Amino acid sequence: MEPITLANSPITYFVSRTGQAEWVLFLHAAFVDHNMFRAQFAYFVGKYNILAVDIIGHGQSAAGQKGDRIDQMSKWLSDIMETEHIDKVHIVGVSLGAVLAQDFANRYPHAVSSLACFGGYDINHFDGYMKAENSAKQMLMMLKSIFSIKWFAEANKKISAYTPQAQNEFFDMNIRFPKKSFMYLAALDSMVNQYETGQRKYPLLIGCGKFDIPMELEAVKAWKRSEPDCTAVLFENAGHCVNMDAPQEFNKTMEAFWKGAGHCRGREKIT
Repeated sequence: MEPITLANSPITYFVSRTGQAEWVLFLHAAFVDHNMFRAQFAYFVGKYNILAVDIIGHGQSAAGQKGDRIDQMSKWLSDIMETEHIDKVHIVGVSLGAVLAQDFANRYPHAVSSLACFGGYDINHFDGYMKAENSAKQMLMMLKSIFSIKWFAEANKKISAYTPQAQNEFFDMNIRFPKKSFMYLAALDSMVNQYETGQRKYPLLIGCGKFDIPMELEAVKAWKRSEPDCTAVLFENAGHCVNMDAPQEFNKTMEAFWKGAGHCRGREKIT
């Protein structure tokens, strides 16, 4: 997929078209780029129209200007869809991408065919204690990056992925993350607990890996209790970035979800 720069923005995005097929938007985790979904692109090209972006400060979207903020991503995504004549998308977000996916769904619910969030939390009802703990861990990681981006990437890969292959792939992307891009992440809190969740007119899938941190599993369970009609899955042999650790299971899960199967074979349900 060739890079395309959105006019009047710092955002680079990537498109693969497949006739009249439905559109899928992939939103990546922090400190990496759209390439974390390479296994998904290979599997779904030719089956779906694919839209992927590099989030501001990441990958080929690292050349932001003063005043650019991560809470502008939803507007930029809407502008991309308008530019590419896309009416609705299935959204897949992992970690930071799950936060941005929800923010977009809050602001543009009419443009959402379905919402799938992994390694994330319900941004509309994020518990204060969990929020404080999450912020403290993010600050610790930022401090590591100040001393050495290699040290930061080495520590981050063990938190973000479970299998050795996925850890190495995550490291190779993380090592290229510019330190100055942390400033774009400062506005993340402005997207949390700003909306009340209305009745969704699209299906919701949430989940995480069995080997993700305990706080993440609790966040997914809390979200499931809040929205019992959603589908929640736990991926075996996976950590935070489930799509990288267990790509085959992930791809089959997404395919079943988009086809409205109502169940995800081979995955353990979270209750």
